[in-house]
Amino acid sequence: GANVVVNDFGQPGRDGSGGADAGPAAQVAEEIRAAGGAATAHTGDVADHQQAAQLVQLAIDTYGQLDILVNNAGILRDRMIFSMTEDEWDSVIHVHLKGHYNTTHFAARHWRERSKEAGGPVYGRIVNTSSEAFLAGSAGQPNYAAAKGGIVGLTTSTALALAKYGVTANVICPRARTRMTQDVFAGFAEPADESLDPLAPEHVAPLVGYLAAPAAANVNGQLLVVHGGMVAVVDRPRVQAKFDTAKDVFTYDELDALLTPHYKDRPPNETFAAAEVLGLKHG
Repeated sequence: GANVVVNDFGQPGRDGSGGADAGPAAQVAEEIRAAGGAATAHTGDVADHQQAAQLVQLAIDTYGQLDILVNNAGILRDRMIFSMTEDEWDSVIHVHLKGHYNTTHFAARHWRERSKEAGGPVYGRIVNTSSEAFLAGSAGQPNYAAAKGGIVGLTTSTALALAKYGVTANVICPRARTRMTQDVFAGFAEPADESLDPLAPEHVAPLVGYLAAPAAANVNGQLLVVHGGMVAVVDRPRVQAKFDTAKDVFTYDELDALLTPHYKDRPPNETFAAAEVLGLKHG
């Protein structure tokens, strides 16, 4: 069975409000033990550098080493860019992006030291959590979209840095009904019969397990969307068009002559965002 440290700060509000609650982490740890695994609960704040260090060290001290890191901590403070406060921006970036950095930093140090001691690659897996909000834009979530985009950049950088140590890093964009998203998906009713909810986290867990397994050794620095019985592999950005100056340096008039026709008749809401991901579904 698995040996797991379950971290959950346990705040009841999806916006990060309310005091910490040890209940959620303890409940999941108990479920793992009931299924035959070993589990320890941790209720520290991964956005705090030292508490993230304690989390990673707890796994090492309890089980001898760390093999897999799954980053999934998050909060929401949704508001349009013109209404968002500095605290609403900072808190979401802090929990999502810095939280991912903190745990990844200490896990990476552990794997690098183990690799030096072993004289070669070791086993390590990182599964990070981004969101379709980053891919599609999400007008009412500038903080969340920015944090989730940053996590993709963090993942690809980490994947390149740790590959020589035998460690892979990948990122998923899940769509699931959780404590954080229960209001977001309130308009999507759960099935009236006993069929599995398309937004159930059970659709996401198998992909996390796969990316953490030896079978995924060649999957590194990749972005995958997952929900409702579907997994989509997202391609890297491609160059749509390329323009070269006919002179030593571009002038305004030259750029006007090249770029204005290129964007002619393009709707203002047709941005760099990959909004088509929102239409992905099983079948």
